[in-house]
Parts: sequence; structure tokens; C-alpha cells
Amino acid sequence: MSSFVDFLKGSYNEFRHKVEWPKWSDLQSSTIVVTIATVILALFTFGVDELFSKAISNIIGMLINVFN
Repeated sequence: MSSFVDFLKGSYNEFRHKVEWPKWSDLQSSTIVVTIATVILALFTFGVDELFSKAISNIIGMLINVFN
């Protein structure tokens, strides 16, 4: 149990004194970049999904017309 307590103390010390945390402005700019990239990726995924959906609908429609 003593080694676990030592581990927790060492972890706390490292997080508190040795880790260089980002500045608030860096976090804000990173958040904006991630948000914009997520929206762009979502729009791209939506577009590809719509394209494939219409293509598959057209292919199924043609196959139904061929076999009727």
C-alpha cells in the first residue's frame, strides 16, 4: 500500500511542478481549429452519404425497371 501512496505523491508532484500546461489562449485557438475541422469533416461525410444514397437508389430503380 505504501508504494501506491508513493506513486500517487509522485504523480501529483510531476503534474504540479514538471508538466508545462498550455496557456488559455493556446487552448482557445486549438478548440477553434478542432471545431472547424469537425464541421468540415461532418459536411464532407454528409455529402458522400447523400451521393451514395442517391446512386444506390438510382441503381435499384434501374434494376427494378429492367426486371419488370
